[in-house]
Amino acid sequence: MPILRLAIACPLRQLFDYTPPPDLNPDTLELLKPGVRLLVPFGRRQVTAILVETAAESALPADKLRAAVQLLDTEPVLTQPLLQLCQWAATYYKHPLGEILFAALPAQLRRGTEHNPAGTRQWRLSDAGKGLPAGALRRAPKQAQLLSLLQSQPALSDAEIASQGISRAVLRQLADKSIIESVDSPLRPRPGSSASGLELSPEQRTALSAINSHAAGFSCHLLDGVTGSGKTEVYLQLIAQVVEAGRQALVLVPEIGLTPQTLSRFRERFDAEIAVLHSGHTDAARLKAWEAARSGRAHIVIGTRSAIFTPLLKPGVIIVDEEHDASFKQQDGFRYSARDIAVKRAQLEEIPVLLGSATPSLESMYNAQQGRYQHLFLRERAGAGVLPEIATLDLRKQHLQGGMSAALLDAVSAELAAGNQVLLFLNRRGYAPTLQCHDCGYVAGCKHCDAHLTWHRAAGQLRCHHCDWRCAVPRACPDCRSSQLAASGVGTEQTEQVLTNLFPAVPVFRVDRDSMRTKGALEAVTEQVNLGKPCLLLGTQMLTKGHHFPGITLVGLLDSDAALFSADFRGPERMGQLLTQVAGRAGREDKTGRVLIQTHYPDHPLLNALLQGGYQNYAQQLLEERRQGGLPPFGQLLLVRADARNAQAAEQFLSALRRQLEQRYPGGAQLIGPLPAPLQRKQNRYRMQLLASSSNRGQAQALAAALISTAESLPEAKSVQWSLDVDPQDMT
Repeated sequence: MPILRLAIACPLRQLFDYTPPPDLNPDTLELLKPGVRLLVPFGRRQVTAILVETAAESALPADKLRAAVQLLDTEPVLTQPLLQLCQWAATYYKHPLGEILFAALPAQLRRGTEHNPAGTRQWRLSDAGKGLPAGALRRAPKQAQLLSLLQSQPALSDAEIASQGISRAVLRQLADKSIIESVDSPLRPRPGSSASGLELSPEQRTALSAINSHAAGFSCHLLDGVTGSGKTEVYLQLIAQVVEAGRQALVLVPEIGLTPQTLSRFRERFDAEIAVLHSGHTDAARLKAWEAARSGRAHIVIGTRSAIFTPLLKPGVIIVDEEHDASFKQQDGFRYSARDIAVKRAQLEEIPVLLGSATPSLESMYNAQQGRYQHLFLRERAGAGVLPEIATLDLRKQHLQGGMSAALLDAVSAELAAGNQVLLFLNRRGYAPTLQCHDCGYVAGCKHCDAHLTWHRAAGQLRCHHCDWRCAVPRACPDCRSSQLAASGVGTEQTEQVLTNLFPAVPVFRVDRDSMRTKGALEAVTEQVNLGKPCLLLGTQMLTKGHHFPGITLVGLLDSDAALFSADFRGPERMGQLLTQVAGRAGREDKTGRVLIQTHYPDHPLLNALLQGGYQNYAQQLLEERRQGGLPPFGQLLLVRADARNAQAAEQFLSALRRQLEQRYPGGAQLIGPLPAPLQRKQNRYRMQLLASSSNRGQAQALAAALISTAESLPEAKSVQWSLDVDPQDMT
C-alpha cells in the first residue's frame, strides 16, 4: 500500500501522509498522478488535499496514519510544470506549499467541487471496456446504460451523458473499474483568420525578430520602449505567430481596469477564443476561463497577477505588460512577484517570456545588463507621434484653485479652446485628505489606525483609506466645539468641482476608485474620450497604465512633491516611473503634446535628473546609488513583519528573533530593527519590522530559512502574527 504525501491549505510548512481511500480500485491507485485532489480527514474536519508524491513508507507508525476519504479527480488538475513551479515558489518565498498549490486553483476546486471541464471532457471505452459484451453490467442499470451508449458511439461529453440522466457517480464508478476513460477535446490547431497587423517600424521588426530567434526554448526579453512606441503591436504580432503555430499565449496586465481595454484590442485582432482571469469575475466565471485555458480551447489567456498559475495545454509564450508595476507583487498571504514567477515558469515550460515597459524596474534593467535578459529597445514613438515637451511650474507663493495654479489653468483653457483634450493627474481621491479645525488645530483621525481620515464630500463621510472605517462628518469640532471645520489639502472630488465651475461647457471625467466602482464605468469613459471631442480627464494612478487617448495634448501633474520625499528606498524609482508614465499620455499621435509638472521644489535634484536625462539615464543613476548601498538588485532583502494588540509584544518577538539570529549566524547579514512600521497602528494592531539584507543571494536564502525555523521556535511567536516577505516591494 503506497503512502500518499498530500499538501493541505494550512500554515504548516510540511506535507501530510495518508493511506489511499479504502474503496479505491487497485488499478486506479497504480495510475495515480501528482496533482489530483483527494478529500481527507484533517483534525475534526474533512478538507481538500492535493497529491504531491507517493512513497513506499512513512515516518509515522502505521496506526497513526489516516485514510483518505475519496479521490476527487481521475486526472491531475495541476500540470507537472505547475507543480514544479509551486514547489520552487515554496522554497524561494519560504511559504507553505499547500497554500501555494491551492492559490493556483479556482475557488470552486479549492472547496472540493467536482471537476467538470465545462463540457470539454469526453468519455470513451477503455481497452478493457471494449472487451465487454453487449448487455453487460445488468445488475447496475445506470452503468449498463452508459456502457451501451459508449458501445454505440465513439465518445460522449459530460453534458451529453448528463442529458441521459446518468450521474457523475456512475461515471466515477466505471472509471474506477477502468471500463471508461476521459479525454480532453483537442486544441483547435488554428483559429480563424486574424486581422492584419500594423506595419512595424524598423525597431519593432528588430525586436520581434530577436524574440523569434529564441522561440524554440526558454529565453527572457526586456522590451524597453518609450510610451507610445508600439509595444502592444509587438505583443500582438508575436501572439499571432504563436497561435498560428497551434500554441497558447499568456498575457499578464497589472490592473483589472486595463483588462477590458486589452481584451477589446485582442478581440478586434484575433478570431480566437480568449479567456480572461481576474478577481472581478465570479467564481463560476473564473473556473470556466481556467478550464478553457487548461483544456486548450482558449488560444489566448489574459489576466492579472494570479493568472500566472493558470494551466495551459500547449504554452507558447508569456508576456508581462508594464512589468515594473508594483501590483504584480502580492502584498499579503503568499507574497510572490508574478513577474519573477513568470520568468521561472517560462524556464520550466521551455518557452520565451517577454517583459515590457516604458519604465523598466531596476531589477529587470540590471538583469539585462548582466546578460540574463535580452534588452530590446523602442526609442521612438510609433507613427507620427513625438515625445512631449516637459516643463515644471513653480508653485511657491502661487494662488491655487482646486490644487491648480493660474499658469496651469491658462494652459488648460488654451488647449480646450483649440479643440484638444487635457489630462490632469492627482493621486489623491476624495474631497480633501484631512478635515481640520481652524480654531484649535484638531485633525480628524481614524479610531483604528494612525492615519488621518479623508473627507469624501459627495458621500458625506470621513473614510480611512487603510482600514475603510467610516463615519459621518461632524458638525462641530469634537475638541473645542467650534464650527470652523475646513478641508485641508486637495483631492480629486474637489478638483473636479473646480473644473466643472471653470469650464461648464466641457465634460469632466473623474477616474478614481470611487467613481469607477460600477461595472463598465471605465469602458464608458474611454469610449467618450476616444470620440475626440474636447474634454477634461481627471484621475489617479488608474489613468497612468496603458491607456491610449490620442486626443490628449496636455498633461498636468497637480502634486508631484509627495513622491520626492518617500521613506521607502524604492521611492525615487517609483517617482520616475510614475512621472514618465503620466507624461506619456500626451501627444501620442499626430498632435504635439506637452507636460506641466506643478511642484514646490523645481530645483530638486531627482526631478531635474529625470527631466534632463530621461528615464534611462535616471535609472542608471539610481542603479549606481543602489550598488553603493548594497540594495536590490545588488543585494537581497528579507522583511519580517509582526503585529499584535500591543506594540510591546511585537517588538519583543522581533528582538528575540534578532538575538537568536545574531548568535547562530554571526556576520551572516545586516539586520536593522526592530522598528515601528511607518503606519504603526492599523486596524487596532501595532506593527513592527525587522529588515535583513545580504549581498549574496545564496546567503540570503539560507538566512530566510533560518528566520523561519527560529521564529517558529520562539515562545514569543504565540502572541503575535508574523510573516516573512522575500524581496519586499513595499517597505511601508
